[in-house]
Amino acid sequence: MKKVIVKKSAAEKIRSFNPWIYKNEIKKVQQDVEKGELVEIYSPDGQFLGVGYINPLSKIMVRILSFFEKPEINTEFFKLRIKKALEKRSHLRSYTNAFRVVHSEADFLPGLIVDLYDRYLSIQINTAGMEKFRSEILEAIISVLKPEGIIDKSDEKSRQKEGLDTVHQVIYGNIPEKVLIEEQGVRFYVYLKKGQKTGFFLDQRKNRKLVSEYVQNGFKVLDLFSNAGGFGIYAGLKGADFIKFVDISENAVQQILENCELNKITSFQVVDENVFDFLKKEIKREGKYDLIIIDPPSFAKTKHEKEGGLRGFKYLILNSIKLLKERGMIAVFSCSHHIGMDDLKAVTMDAAKDTKTRVEIIEHLFQDKDHPYILNIPFSFYLKGFIFRKV
Repeated sequence: MKKVIVKKSAAEKIRSFNPWIYKNEIKKVQQDVEKGELVEIYSPDGQFLGVGYINPLSKIMVRILSFFEKPEINTEFFKLRIKKALEKRSHLRSYTNAFRVVHSEADFLPGLIVDLYDRYLSIQINTAGMEKFRSEILEAIISVLKPEGIIDKSDEKSRQKEGLDTVHQVIYGNIPEKVLIEEQGVRFYVYLKKGQKTGFFLDQRKNRKLVSEYVQNGFKVLDLFSNAGGFGIYAGLKGADFIKFVDISENAVQQILENCELNKITSFQVVDENVFDFLKKEIKREGKYDLIIIDPPSFAKTKHEKEGGLRGFKYLILNSIKLLKERGMIAVFSCSHHIGMDDLKAVTMDAAKDTKTRVEIIEHLFQDKDHPYILNIPFSFYLKGFIFRKV
């Protein structure tokens, strides 16, 4: 294996088990390294720090697979890591048949995501290093998880940054047009071949239940960026009188209709429209709601997009407050690592000030357990939110 020598500051970071080494943190590396190649990592004074894979094309130049040890990176290595990840999640099977099995760096397999939907898997191989071990990874996944089918839903933007092409396709067995999943007694159809990302927002499972616990009989609910309709359907099953779903995706609209029928939700409306445009019109219509859910896609995939993302959040929160009944509630989420809890609270405070509203935070919300937050890996904490009440 070729050697990479990192700067002193990067060595300290690695000793804290942070797995990312940026290009500007590298002191010395051989010029002929290939993307995805395994390398040994050393401190400036020659101490061995770990083994990772390198990609000179990527801003994150090295991702660490093993700290302070030199294991053989082969099928058995991946089997062991996947088994450990699965064991951590064994308790989830008591109330769902769909969960994330491997969550990239948080399960010590940077660049790999594996989601289980009943008997089928949706995977992402998002880095050149993991791509180099594709055959070993697939062999390990099949051996440990024994799926009936696997679909590759790798993230096109991530792979582009790594200098890789992307093809979404079934790579093992068969994948049906739709898969029936269940979580906490609620059922959903998932379209693995055409759904967003790996298929369904599994990280919001716990939050769907927590938010629904505030629903009372007769509530009028607005579910913004509703995707497959999860939050609204949970609310309907808890006794909401009416749910309005808003999403601009044709696939999402179809899923909402099917999932409402599946769960016997009858009093609802699906609005196929841009959420920002919808809010402008809804305020003029003077619609009023007991509960509003704001769960947008990532507004800030990089720190440079943070300012624009916060402006988007302020618009959404401010105009949603205008649609609240007295004592009404809003559940708002950010799925971007770059927009933290404090940012979300600050922009909510600005919106409350502009609308002359006092708000009470009644619940903090985070990603579910199958999307672990490793304290040593700050970017593994990405989903955060809270429920606040108009008082």
